[in-house]
Amino acid sequence: MNQASTRSHCIFTIHISSKEPGSATIRRSKLHLVDLAGSERVAKTGVGGQLLTEAKYINLSLHYLEQVIIALSEKNRSHIPYRNSMMTSVLRDSLGGNCMTTMIATLSIEKRNIDESISTCRFAQRVALIKNEAVLNEEIDPRLIMALLSEDTKPVLFLQMIARLKKEIQELKDELALVTGEYRSEELTEEELLQ
Repeated sequence: MNQASTRSHCIFTIHISSKEPGSATIRRSKLHLVDLAGSERVAKTGVGGQLLTEAKYINLSLHYLEQVIIALSEKNRSHIPYRNSMMTSVLRDSLGGNCMTTMIATLSIEKRNIDESISTCRFAQRVALIKNEAVLNEEIDPRLIMALLSEDTKPVLFLQMIARLKKEIQELKDELALVTGEYRSEELTEEELLQ
């Protein structure tokens, strides 16, 4: 075991948005930079106490991540277990969403770590099997659109925006239902709208 290790995963997220001058379209993206703590065989390292507890949690979160990776690589899988850990929930977009994902795996060249190196290579191979088709995340800035449109075209645009927003609300409700386990079919109350 690396004695200087922090024994934790690190996720650094950057949100980026851009807009061309004079355009009403805003492009948004999210960049996750993830450093995963390595899986270690507890019997091999001989750790105890707090380090043993940390190693258990790290190995468990890596196990949940591997379950998600395996589920995503299976074509006809209907359920992806993102909710098993906080890490897989946070990385949901990067794993199976509208994204492009690159994985860099580091290996140990020491003979005593060959099992961990092989396991890392297999994990990276499973990640490579995941196929996502990323599309641009674009949205229209309503303030600019209103300034650009004539009075005749505004009603049509409003109907299109309402339809798009209703679809987005339904998607968010479905996602919330996945996270909380409660599906909400009724409309929001006036009090909830004002919050």
